[in-house]
Amino acid sequence: MSSVSTRRRQRLPTLFEVLNRRTLPPVDLFAFYVFMRDQQRSVDYLDFWLDVAQHMSLCRHYVRQLRRSVLVATPELEKESSKRSSQVLEAFKLQQHSEIANGEEQESKRVSMILRSESSGSDPKVVARRNSALMNLERHRYNGEMEKMKDLHEEDEPTVDSPLAQVNSSTVTRAHIRESAYKIMVTYFVSGAECELALPLSIIRGITTAIEVDGRDDPEVFDEAKDYVFQAMEREAFPAFLAHKALGNLVPVGAFLRLSIGLFSLFAAFWVAFILIFLDWKPKTTRLWLILPFSLGIYGCLSYQYELDPLIVFAGYSELNFMKFMRMEEPYVKSLLIRRAIWVMCLVILLVTGFCVLFGLVPGKRL
Repeated sequence: MSSVSTRRRQRLPTLFEVLNRRTLPPVDLFAFYVFMRDQQRSVDYLDFWLDVAQHMSLCRHYVRQLRRSVLVATPELEKESSKRSSQVLEAFKLQQHSEIANGEEQESKRVSMILRSESSGSDPKVVARRNSALMNLERHRYNGEMEKMKDLHEEDEPTVDSPLAQVNSSTVTRAHIRESAYKIMVTYFVSGAECELALPLSIIRGITTAIEVDGRDDPEVFDEAKDYVFQAMEREAFPAFLAHKALGNLVPVGAFLRLSIGLFSLFAAFWVAFILIFLDWKPKTTRLWLILPFSLGIYGCLSYQYELDPLIVFAGYSELNFMKFMRMEEPYVKSLLIRRAIWVMCLVILLVTGFCVLFGLVPGKRL
């Protein structure tokens, strides 16, 4: 994501922006994944979304690869007047336009259309020639091939664990796509699966029927489930994520630790303050040392209340896990947290000053 677009966004990010890696820490996709795993306890929804995105990336690479293979074989295919290859190329052009104009949903439909048209009713001779051209392309690809792959959209780049990362980007076959679709089905939609999702039965049946009965493997198979999962995360998990990461910088364990330290410090501060008063300790300037336990106690309690540690904010960090920090890079979120940190520090100073003045001016009386 460009820094220019980041600076222009004077608002909190949306879930779509986070999922498509258009945000920076502490509200990036990695922070959202850790939040879903450790706090929301519903990381299976996000895992499904990421797996479908990887499947979509795999299909896009296959379609681009298919286009190149068809172009290599074009002189021979023209002699046989291959209508199927022309349809694939035309569909690919439509898909390219949709990436720019119609967004991710339209792109998924275009890629699905290409895959269905490529797999249904093809002339066996054309398929054989296309596969042969694909093998030749892999065998004799020139040195500039990898530079062409670098021109792909950054969202198409696979993650380490994706099926696309497990095979060479120039040798993606239809078998890889089918394997990816089947793996998603058995992981999330089969009864008793390791990461079975709580989705409406109609959606689950539609996916299993499309893959097992109809033999489909295009990304559009998962569109309905993907929309349902997106709405569930947007309605339940994402507001909590923004509350924790855009309005605060502490995880629950870190906030509770500060509360424990704060309550203990306040207890010690009040205990020492009353001892100094009822023993009429001289000189009275000794009571000025109360500023230390009062500061620590009030700071800890307010940090828990606001789930925000001002000193860590001023240092430019946010807590990812307990005692593990990440640097804040999202401009609007960083400025928002700094303003809240200043407010919390003002409260700390005000309350500490009030308690110190109160217990410092109270006349002593020895019991």
